[in-house]
Amino acid sequence: QVQLVESGGGFVRPGGSLRLSCAASGFSSGLTFSMHSMGWFRQVPGTEREFVAFITWSGDSTHYADSVKGRFTISRDNAKNTLYLQMNSLKPEDTAIYYCAARAQNFYSNYVATETVEYDYWGQGTQVTVSS
Repeated sequence: QVQLVESGGGFVRPGGSLRLSCAASGFSSGLTFSMHSMGWFRQVPGTEREFVAFITWSGDSTHYADSVKGRFTISRDNAKNTLYLQMNSLKPEDTAIYYCAARAQNFYSNYVATETVEYDYWGQGTQVTVSS
């Protein structure tokens, strides 16, 4: 069973930075982390989970929500089975639980997936709080 474990969340002042990591493991025989497109989502309690960023299996292509474009950067290290989200110029409205997700469909595809239903595996989430 695929496991995704996020880390790196915490408390930061407005304008600060955080780097989230997502360690992936447990892939079935014949499948690897590098075959999966990955995404970051976030959720404020009582609201729907929203898309933040997407990266293709190779890391060659990325896509961002308008609200984070220019401030957040998604990346991956396939040799380390790890996904990252560098968050700069953080704002109070970025406060949420951040989740990483893996898409176990259309391996090696460059299709941009931005909906939660398009992902098959989820981490437990890491809290990010931005406040003065």
